[in-house]
Amino acid sequence: MATLDARPIIASGQEPFDQIMEAVASLGESEEFVILAPFEPVPLEGVLSSQGFTFEAVDLGNGDWQVTFRR
Repeated sequence: MATLDARPIIASGQEPFDQIMEAVASLGESEEFVILAPFEPVPLEGVLSSQGFTFEAVDLGNGDWQVTFRR
């Protein structure tokens, strides 16, 4: 499993997409990818869905989300 907390990256004004895609590329066939974000990352859900991933999004409260992606 790989986990990326994108909240500090986004808070600093940067875009975490490259780090996300690097983490996803390093996954084994049955590994999960978990992202923490300050909003539901709907565009990312679409991108990874088109690559064969399913996802489960959980609202953690205070605007934070945890999304788990699985192949």
